[in-house]
Amino acid sequence: MSTSFQSVIRAAFRLSPSILFPLRQCQGISVRTCAALRPFAPPSHTFCQVVTLQDEAATQATEALSRYKDRPWDYLESEEYIERYGANPVWAGYRRNHKGGIPPQKTRKTCIRGDKICGNPCPICRDSNVVIHHQNVKLLQQFISPHTGMVYDPTRTGVCMKQQKKLSEAIITARDHGFLPFQIPYVDFAGEDYSNCHDAVGVTPPAPALKSGDEWYEWYGEITPDENEVAKVRKTYKAYLKPGI
Repeated sequence: MSTSFQSVIRAAFRLSPSILFPLRQCQGISVRTCAALRPFAPPSHTFCQVVTLQDEAATQATEALSRYKDRPWDYLESEEYIERYGANPVWAGYRRNHKGGIPPQKTRKTCIRGDKICGNPCPICRDSNVVIHHQNVKLLQQFISPHTGMVYDPTRTGVCMKQQKKLSEAIITARDHGFLPFQIPYVDFAGEDYSNCHDAVGVTPPAPALKSGDEWYEWYGEITPDENEVAKVRKTYKAYLKPGI
C-alpha cells in the first residue's frame, strides 16, 4: 500500500506546473543540449545552460559585423576573408549580369534600393563586411592600378556607380591624409623664369630726370624693330593708316 502511494506522489510531481514550465522553455532544443532536469528543483534552477548552434552563429555574425563596421580594415586580415577571396581582390572573378555578350558602358546606379536587392549585386554590395573607408588602405589599393596610380574603371571591377563614387571620394581623402601614395609629375624649370631680378617684374625705380629723346625704361631703347617687317605691316594696313605714318 505504501509503495503504491509513493508512486502516485511521484507521478503528481512529474505533472506539476513547476516541472512543466522548464520543459516549455526547452522546446525546439535537443535533449543533449539541456541540463538534467531535477523533478524537485524550483523553476529558476532548471533552465537550459547551453544555447542552440543557430543562436551562437547569429550572435557571432552580429558581433563580427559590428566589429568590422568600426574597424573595416580588420576584415581583410581575417580568416573569413582569406577563406572567401584568398589573395585575390574582392572584384576578381565577378561577372555582371547583362544582356548580350558585350557589357554596357556604365554599371548600374545602385544594387540596393530600400529593402530590395538586385539579383547579382556588385562586389562591394554583396559582402556587408566590405566597408569603404579612407583608412581601409588594402581595400582601396585593390581598385588602383599599381603601374599608373589611376582608379580602375567600374566596367572592369563591376562596382555600381554609387559605390564607385564612394571609392573615388575615399581614395582622394586617403591621399590627402597620407595613407595612399601618389605621383606628382616632374617639371624642370629654370630659376630665371621665376626670379624677380628683371626690371619688368622687379621694384619700379624712381622716375629719373629724363631729357628729350630718353626712354623711361632702359630696355625700351634696346628694342629696334626690323625695317622689313615694319614695311610689310605698313603695306598690309596702308588703307587704315593715317597720313604721315
